Amino acid sequence: MKFMTTEVNGLDIFYREAGPADGPVVLLLHGFPTSSWQFRNLIPLLADKYRVIAPDYPGFGHSASPDRADFDYTFANYADLMHGLLDQLGVDRYAFYAFDYGAPTGYRLALQGPERVTAMIVQNGNAYEEGLLEFWNPIKAYWAEDTPEKREGVRPILSEETTEFQYTHGVADRTRLDPDAWLHDITQLARPGNDDIQLDLFKDYGTNVGLYPRFQEFFRTHRPPTLIVWGQNDYIFPPEGAHPYLKDLPDAELHLLDTGHFLLEDQLDAAGPLIRDFLDRSL
Repeated sequence: MKFMTTEVNGLDIFYREAGPADGPVVLLLHGFPTSSWQFRNLIPLLADKYRVIAPDYPGFGHSASPDRADFDYTFANYADLMHGLLDQLGVDRYAFYAFDYGAPTGYRLALQGPERVTAMIVQNGNAYEEGLLEFWNPIKAYWAEDTPEKREGVRPILSEETTEFQYTHGVADRTRLDPDAWLHDITQLARPGNDDIQLDLFKDYGTNVGLYPRFQEFFRTHRPPTLIVWGQNDYIFPPEGAHPYLKDLPDAELHLLDTGHFLLEDQLDAAGPLIRDFLDRSL
């Protein structure tokens, strides 16, 4: 594995890369509040055959964290940066893994060049309003009314307790979880100014909901081979958000695993072979 940084649209973007340079490309798009580090155990399972690229978004991991006055932390900008990164790396066709924030980032990227997408792996990443349940109520209130009070109302999501909860909730055997995972994220969130970056992204997430019909049209029109592997006990992205994909992607494969949000942490032995087999058949 190589750990690289390149400048895209004036920003330093960090990414992990492994595998043969001429292999089919698999782009791994991380979620909140982690980074490409979340794929540390999956990458070696794919890199013998596939060119695996896992970037960090600005404000996450080792990518730049410019001041909010100098950079708009939006999913549109994230998609543009991922597009620029792929162009720099000479990638014209790719499969992508969409998890959490990686879903709207990846789907926005796909809209910029639908013909470039060879396959999708969807893991607890939403494209349907059915999946925005109780966890999202304070965030929806913030979308509806951008006031200091509503902004502060979502700040508890950034707490150490909530970060640990994202990893542990819905997991049957907590001894399978490496506590360094949530310590990694807690450390990132504690960086000066990062809390306001994350609050800006919570606000901007509402713009993704307005694009759900376009995401769904992309699914129906282009029908990329799709694997849906989902932690069925996830409180943030519950399985109500997984099933609607089958309306627009009737040939998609859906697997619900007995775990929570970060299923690669305790269910890699189940999810890894599913992902590898899917890619081998689809690419």
